[in-house]
Amino acid sequence: MSAWAAASSRRRSRRPASRSTAKAGTARRAVGRRRPGGPARASPLHRQLIPRFGALVASTEPFLPVPHDNAHLPCRTSPVARWRVAASPGWTPLDRLLARIAQPAFVLRIAALAICLLELGSAVWGLMGNPTEPYDGVLASLYRRTGGDTHDAPFVLTCLALVMLFAWHFWRLARQQHLDLPPADALARVLLLDVLALLVTPGLPFLVTVLAALLLNVRRAFNFALAQVVISVALYWLLPSEAQRFEQLQPDLPWWLNSLGLSMSMVALHGMAFGLGRLAAAEAERRRWFQAMLAEKESGERLQIEQLRYAERLHMARELHDVMGHHLTALNLHLQLSEALLRRHDEPGAAQAVEKAKLGAAGLLAEVRAAVSRERESQRINLEAALRTLADGIASTQIELALDPVAQDLTPRCAHALLRCVQEAVTNAVRHAGATRVRVSLEAVEGVEGADAGGAGPSAPGAASSGIGPQVRVRVDDNGRGTRKLREGNGLKGMQERMAELGGTMQVLRHHPGFLIELNCPRRA
Repeated sequence: MSAWAAASSRRRSRRPASRSTAKAGTARRAVGRRRPGGPARASPLHRQLIPRFGALVASTEPFLPVPHDNAHLPCRTSPVARWRVAASPGWTPLDRLLARIAQPAFVLRIAALAICLLELGSAVWGLMGNPTEPYDGVLASLYRRTGGDTHDAPFVLTCLALVMLFAWHFWRLARQQHLDLPPADALARVLLLDVLALLVTPGLPFLVTVLAALLLNVRRAFNFALAQVVISVALYWLLPSEAQRFEQLQPDLPWWLNSLGLSMSMVALHGMAFGLGRLAAAEAERRRWFQAMLAEKESGERLQIEQLRYAERLHMARELHDVMGHHLTALNLHLQLSEALLRRHDEPGAAQAVEKAKLGAAGLLAEVRAAVSRERESQRINLEAALRTLADGIASTQIELALDPVAQDLTPRCAHALLRCVQEAVTNAVRHAGATRVRVSLEAVEGVEGADAGGAGPSAPGAASSGIGPQVRVRVDDNGRGTRKLREGNGLKGMQERMAELGGTMQVLRHHPGFLIELNCPRRA
């Protein structure tokens, strides 16, 4: 076990087990799944490149039942809260910084800011009388044609002001909310940015092409990039810069070859800028689509929860009316009769009426207890159906099920914990171990008194189930690669925690070749 995993185990041992701890462990397992035998902690360089919303949607447990008997309705947590729970515990400040830098809005704004600072430094250096690279945009070409020098202070200050104006507009337009939902005047604002960029220097239009690919639809963005190429070639011949004029005066290269080379280079550069922008735009489109899907799913689940609550209330109201209504009416009549007989000084008759009222109250209490017992017995979960659905949904691997009839009569907490553990074991076998066959067996056994559940770790195959009473034993056996050296990762640790919360155990009986995992859980947990 690595030092990080040992520290995590110590931190968990100091906290009392609770539903929030279980949910936090669930979210960590959703982000930190690993291959058997791999490092105990997922690579930060890998996790920092996962898009924030992609990590949300990739969660394997978006819809969980409440893990206790008296409230077994579905429970939903906020997607953003689940992402924060999943990302925060294992992320260092450097991880969060790198994940922030990877966002398109941040990259574009930092690029604009860097260019602005470089131009500012170059302008200050030139105003101090030092040689510097002059501005070579359309404005510089027009100024030279009037006989001016591009190193003049008024011209440099004008170009610097245009650069600042470009950076300010670019910074406002490249905000994340604009990339997720482009404004209605996006095309006009992009054209304004392109005019400012062409006036100052031919290097800025490439940034504008990236931003246009992000904000505009595919056809408009492609036409914009194509127009950038045409404008660049036209400006090369109509308003060339000093370096371009020097190239045109070279006698060894014909004009058409210069135009072809410039056109190809502009196509390559603006094409690359268009491609980068469309990649970021596709990610933003997927994010919007995932948001709409999650919102629709969440609204449907909330409606289903309300319908279930209404059905439960209606059922309880009918049970109360059917069970208690008749007895309470009879009890009230006997008490009224005893009161009337006492007023007539008929004590024997009043005593007989009170005795009948006592018998009615006893019968009412027995009926209420019987109704409660029936309700408790009706809250059993059929785990067999869920396991067969899981097996039928994986076509790439042969999943064999050997289920005892006890699988149809489990408490909600026991069924939920066993299902999640089986899902985790089957997922690891199929995705990471390359298993072609997985066998899941479930049987009822009599529990024997043993060690504390917390002491049976995944590397302790000899541990027995704690407590005395009927137990459920589940074994998941696969023929995957396995691992020669067993290391406790998030998946095994999560299964161990789920079983420990219910007073059961999780054991790894074999880890090479293939895994054999045994789960023991009390039936009435």
